[in-house]
Amino acid sequence: MKMKQIIFIQHALDRLQERRISIDLVKETIINPDKIDFENKRKIAHKIVDGKLLRVIYEEDEAIVVISAYRTSQVNRYLKG
Repeated sequence: MKMKQIIFIQHALDRLQERRISIDLVKETIINPDKIDFENKRKIAHKIVDGKLLRVIYEEDEAIVVISAYRTSQVNRYLKG
């Protein structure tokens, strides 16, 4: 199965630069997440990186559109269950 194209909206690119999160790390989180949550039509991919949780918010249709991403230390809050 072919991987869908991953597109970054400008807001996401701005937040990644501001938060020093690499595009490659975001792609890796989407492709190989530790967990995925669903909120309405959006998905949130989670991956633990260096003891923190990376959360990537995206929508998926013909392509994967990354909305935003951020790190949090609240690993248990998001990975419970």
